[in-house]
Amino acid sequence: QVQLVESGGGLVQAGGSLRLSCAVSGRTFRSYHMGWFRQAPGKEREFVAANSWNGDTWNGRTTYYSDSVKGRFTISRDNAKNTVYLQMNSLKVDDTAIYYCAADPRVSSFLRGNLEVWGQGTLVTVSS
Repeated sequence: QVQLVESGGGLVQAGGSLRLSCAVSGRTFRSYHMGWFRQAPGKEREFVAANSWNGDTWNGRTTYYSDSVKGRFTISRDNAKNTVYLQMNSLKVDDTAIYYCAADPRVSSFLRGNLEVWGQGTLVTVSS
């Protein structure tokens, strides 16, 4: 069974950068697509980014981003370290949220939000 532990959250000024990490335990890491979601105060959880492990795609892409973070955030994975990263640049106050790492063997799950495995979340606060 896959377990996820996020780290790297914190307080940053608008325009700054943070890198979130998601440590993945379990032998099947390389069989899971990985992604990040976030939930801002008073709002529903939303998709942020996803990365395919085997070439399966979202609209022809093996990495997929929400429009709100495209061009500013980058998702990557290091299979040797069993870790997924979310590099967040040019942060905005609206990026303030709890960020969750998630994993699922199906690409469609990332669009529906019903993923098999979730981390506990890490808080990112962007100040103006």
